[in-house]
Amino acid sequence: MRALVTGGTSGLGLAMASALADAGATVALTGRSGARASAVAADLPGAVGLELDVRDEASVARAVDRAWSQLGGVDLLVNNAGIGMRTVNPRFMTEPRGFWEVPVDGFRAVIDTNLTGYFLMVREVTPRMLAAGGGRIVNISVSGSTMHRAGFVPYGPSRAGSEALSRIMAADLRDTGVTVNLLLPGGPTVTGMLPLESVPDGRRFLEPAVMGPPIVWLASDAAAGVHDERIVAAEFDRWLRDRP
Repeated sequence: MRALVTGGTSGLGLAMASALADAGATVALTGRSGARASAVAADLPGAVGLELDVRDEASVARAVDRAWSQLGGVDLLVNNAGIGMRTVNPRFMTEPRGFWEVPVDGFRAVIDTNLTGYFLMVREVTPRMLAAGGGRIVNISVSGSTMHRAGFVPYGPSRAGSEALSRIMAADLRDTGVTVNLLLPGGPTVTGMLPLESVPDGRRFLEPAVMGPPIVWLASDAAAGVHDERIVAAEFDRWLRDRP
């Protein structure tokens, strides 16, 4: 399995890239800093690091070209690169702001990264997968409550949009050999997006490693043909047992 993981230098992306590499996949992970991506990849077996700004079409094309060349193709795209509420309101957990207070530049930055970035990646990768006869795309999302919670513009709308994009992609790609699925942690997760110093004491958070088992399974032979599913990582074992 040859996997391309965007936003793979930290948080959920690094957890998934690490799990895939440990399971034997050849992984290309990306970050806005090529040097940092290469340094992180050096700690994973057989991995490579690539510079990528998902907001920029030329950067996307270059990174995908390099991944295809260095890995000999890409079987799995994990669309994960994103930015959170901290970019528009560092105290969003304790001092939420109304949508009318959100800076326009901040709104655009989050949408461009979390939604347009997903689109640019799949737009570049999908024709190549179709030409190769198949492939797998996994789009990372968040819990539904984040999409309508007070004070969560623009992050909530960006993730709601990415879910709609994913579902439409799945409809467009049905029966083509390219599968599309959604994967989300299942609750607030300890990443750079979450200001731990600003949350109530005693609140429980998930660790990024929760994403490891489901992404490894989605890359496996057992998941061949699995399509248009929304998988919650924290509930993965139960979901797997209950599958028809």
